[in-house]
Amino acid sequence: MPDFAQWSLDAIREEGGSLSWLEEYRFEWSKTTAFALEQILNGKTIILITDEKRKWFENYILSSINGLLLERPLIPIISIDNIYTHYNSVSGGEIIDIIDDMISLSYKDDYFFWYIGKGDDKRSDIAKRKDESYFWIFDEDFNNAFTLKSYDTDLDIKLLQLYKLFDASLNAAMFGEVDASS
Repeated sequence: MPDFAQWSLDAIREEGGSLSWLEEYRFEWSKTTAFALEQILNGKTIILITDEKRKWFENYILSSINGLLLERPLIPIISIDNIYTHYNSVSGGEIIDIIDDMISLSYKDDYFFWYIGKGDDKRSDIAKRKDESYFWIFDEDFNNAFTLKSYDTDLDIKLLQLYKLFDASLNAAMFGEVDASS
């Protein structure tokens, strides 16, 4: 069984020119995504957070990851906005602590945050507090993050391509085609 880094490289090359931009970032992709896949395979719930400009992408992920035609087990995923509808109004560490405590109690610490958006957006604050969080973050280097540029004119296309690869990676890990822990 191939390790995840090699599997990712093969999957990127299989897509041809459309994903060629990702080949030079494959190690960052592999490291961060393998960690997220392990957490999913261990039964953790994904709490998805995006900045406001990427709300469309959040909706896309939520409607696609457990689509009707998929032949895999359902993935536990929820938006932070469905957990706390006033999340946009949150500012300050104390209220974030309260929300984090509520989430920890509700999910018994079997969850991780997946944040997609600008690094300096306040919606990222709760995810940045957890070492297990998974990031597709813009304009900032951060632990366990795959970094993109917010000013990239092809950013939306790249996000869709990344999701397609993430979905294929999830299938491969779930069905034993790749070892996500390597």
